[in-house]
Amino acid sequence: EGSERGVLGLEQLLLAVDDARAHKEKIVFTNGCFDILHAGHVTYLEQARALGDRLIVAVNDDASVSRLKGPGRPINSVDRRMAVLAGLGAVDWVISFPEGTPENLLSHVKPDVLVKGGDYGVDQVVGADIVQAYGGDVRVLGLVENSSTTAIVEKIRGQG
Repeated sequence: EGSERGVLGLEQLLLAVDDARAHKEKIVFTNGCFDILHAGHVTYLEQARALGDRLIVAVNDDASVSRLKGPGRPINSVDRRMAVLAGLGAVDWVISFPEGTPENLLSHVKPDVLVKGGDYGVDQVVGADIVQAYGGDVRVLGLVENSSTTAIVEKIRGQG
């Protein structure tokens, strides 16, 4: 085990990725809000990790979650969300990003595989063009039914 696991800044992450590449390891990247971590997320992250040797999870910071999901979100602060993700066996490295999309991170990290969960085409995955341009792979994994964070939040608020 060359590289540390857990929550890293960009500089640390790039060093960890370089080290993994030197050991011929395949780097998988996914991103999201991961506001309330649930079983669907865990299954998804395990499937993503299975596509390579190392999994990076890039997490939207609090301001970008609010912009994407609306007022009252996130429920959990970015530090809490990252700490929970970092505790999962499938996850090697966790980093936050302030933009609405991870394009900037993708162009720095250049993962071998970009993964998103959902029911859309590869061409609709944000950052797919960046990854495909250098020969990387883009994969869409189906979502586990009935397990969206938004649905959980609505249920708790009595709207579900």
